[in-house]
Amino acid sequence: MSDRKFANTLARGMSVLRAFRVSDDGLTHAQIVKRTGLSPATVTRLTYTLRELGYLSQNGNLLRFGPAALSMASVANATTSFLDMVGGACQNLADRTQTLVLMAVRDGASMTLVRTWRPQEASSIWLEEGNRVPLAGSSTGQAFVAALNQGKFDAMGPDDVLIEQRATGRAQLARQGFTFVNRDKRFANTINAVARPYFASDLGEPVVFTCGAVPETLTDERITAEVGPALRDIIRDLEMKTGSARLLDEAMTGAT
Repeated sequence: MSDRKFANTLARGMSVLRAFRVSDDGLTHAQIVKRTGLSPATVTRLTYTLRELGYLSQNGNLLRFGPAALSMASVANATTSFLDMVGGACQNLADRTQTLVLMAVRDGASMTLVRTWRPQEASSIWLEEGNRVPLAGSSTGQAFVAALNQGKFDAMGPDDVLIEQRATGRAQLARQGFTFVNRDKRFANTINAVARPYFASDLGEPVVFTCGAVPETLTDERITAEVGPALRDIIRDLEMKTGSARLLDEAMTGAT
């Protein structure tokens, strides 16, 4: 990045940490090189520094998160206390609609799942916390870019796909209070989803709540008539409880 205020070394170090997935049982240097696109020499320097600072630990040739990273995770959990207020409603929604309910945050060009609520009677797990879905072509990503204010959206350097997706999502939010991606625009045809953004006062940008399932279970008709309105009402209730009900409207009108 050409911005003189931007610390490229720090960004590279963060890209190493973002390379890890919940499903990983540690990563080798070669795997980190492949996932980050950084040179082997750069990865070696960064992982050494992150080990010295406690953000990574090493056992043999495998690197894992260290105690400093776990400490940061506990602090992050404390800033999302609103999840305690909405968790019961999300679990009830998952059970009632037989969908996976999740909360996701932006991570580069993806949305990372940070909390999931699964139907108690469902045999399929679908996605796990730590999994990512792309901004482009996902209902989760569409809700995020729709709610992001214009300045922050422009700073992303969006392509035509994201610009169109933002316009569609904003129209859907204004009309019905939730977003979903039409079948021909989805990044994958194995899942259908509906999403609603939420603004937490302690976070600098919206997070997104989503309900998803296979298209046979979550049809477009169910999204429009049942699941979408139910998700919208749950998040509106959360907005009222946390005093953030005005923030989405402000973002949609460019006031934030």
